[in-house]
Amino acid sequence: MAKNRFAFFRGAIRPIEEAKISVMTSGFNYGTGVFEGIRAFWNAEEQELFVFRMREHYLRLLRSARVLLMDLPYSADDLGQITLELLRREGYREDVYIRPIAYKSSEEIGVRLHNLECDLAIFAVPFQAYLPEGGIRAMVSSWRRVEDNAIPARAKITGAYVNSALAKTEAYLAGFDEAIVLNEDGQVAEGSAENLFLVREGTLITPPITANILEGITRDTVIALARDLGIPVVERPVDRTELYLAEEVFLTGTAAGLAPVVEIDRRRIGAGKPGPIFTRLRDLYERLVRGKEPRYRAWCTPVYSAPAR
Repeated sequence: MAKNRFAFFRGAIRPIEEAKISVMTSGFNYGTGVFEGIRAFWNAEEQELFVFRMREHYLRLLRSARVLLMDLPYSADDLGQITLELLRREGYREDVYIRPIAYKSSEEIGVRLHNLECDLAIFAVPFQAYLPEGGIRAMVSSWRRVEDNAIPARAKITGAYVNSALAKTEAYLAGFDEAIVLNEDGQVAEGSAENLFLVREGTLITPPITANILEGITRDTVIALARDLGIPVVERPVDRTELYLAEEVFLTGTAAGLAPVVEIDRRRIGAGKPGPIFTRLRDLYERLVRGKEPRYRAWCTPVYSAPAR
């Protein structure tokens, strides 16, 4: 597995060793940054690396930045071009995870968002499976999902992810693979860093964006694919016990892809193995992210055959 050699930092692509911040940086001290996770998938037959839904990710980054009063001097298209240039410099021939992060870069003490400078960095690393393959054992966490009026979950704010870390580690220490978090109303929100779907009587159900969830791009992809396949989709509040009664449960996210949940709180889900609706969606998703489905090719940006800026 190759190691990353470069990063976009302070306006230019530089050796990764030069992409460093001070311990006094405001974003480091107070969690005042926003980030994205973007995947690029290697297609060996075409000898091409495809970045999946890159523009949508950068539009979300800019929306998150707006929440933290960051005025970045880049458009989504600018950020996309920088990313392609960075990946070409790296020369990856394998699956990759791309991390853009915008942060309050002023080096001073004081909790605030106003009157602070901001900066942006982007790096990319080789990436393999994020969650165990074959099925996830999950637990409902004692930690609740952050509220929109406390820390907006629809923005990917760096400091907010301590909430995810607490839930994830609680699950790990209890012998599970992943956590499912409830919101303050006691209804299902999402996994520690993934959106959640369940299947009941052939209908695909997912919590609404008003349930304090991240407005996931993989979530949006799955909803679109399900409708294209003729699978009914409903966005509505989900009670905890519905998880136990579901025929299928699975998680979705940029890092996770589509990952089946086979057990929750020591209760077997369905047949205790990946279900048919999940399998149809996962198989289609894994083909399309590598540019192998012409209908969805517009979601995939080629790295090496795309024109350089």
